[in-house]
Amino acid sequence: MKMLRHYFISDNLDDLEVFEEQLENAGVSNPQIHVLSRNDTDVARHHHLHDVKSFMKKDIVHSTTLGAVIGIFASALVLSVAYFSGWTETAAGWIPFIFLAVIMLGFCTWEGGLLGIQKPNHHFRRVEKALSDGKHIFFVDLEPCQEVVLEKLLKSHPQLQLAGTGISTPHWFIEWQKKIPRFFKETWP
Repeated sequence: MKMLRHYFISDNLDDLEVFEEQLENAGVSNPQIHVLSRNDTDVARHHHLHDVKSFMKKDIVHSTTLGAVIGIFASALVLSVAYFSGWTETAAGWIPFIFLAVIMLGFCTWEGGLLGIQKPNHHFRRVEKALSDGKHIFFVDLEPCQEVVLEKLLKSHPQLQLAGTGISTPHWFIEWQKKIPRFFKETWP
């Protein structure tokens, strides 16, 4: 199922907390709703708001994936050069080149992750100015049938400023996030 992420900018955490409660009462689950802020302490004081975990504020996943793709190409290049140069026909054979290809893949993946730690998540670049101005970003991932709920609730929250839409967390991942806590509650009461 294709979901869509909606971004909103606000400077009022109390209003965001009420908005989140209303969304949850209308059937939008917790894993679909998040608040991104540079002031994590204030967000934590609002117990009903779900903050973005520090790991997801950084571009680790995206950059690591890009590093792995580069590593695959580097590994293929190493193996191709070894094969077409005839180096694999020597007494050493393929083993050193396979080992070097694995090292290239690992190094590029690792380096991509290190670069990602230093950068903000690429999904949040569009709202970087609002964050630096001290505002809070509220975003919600909605299924097509939930769009009506959002439109209805926005009428009672005129302070929320729409900051656009974007790619959502995959539906299967949100469903998995819902089922894990339920599994532990039912398994270990």
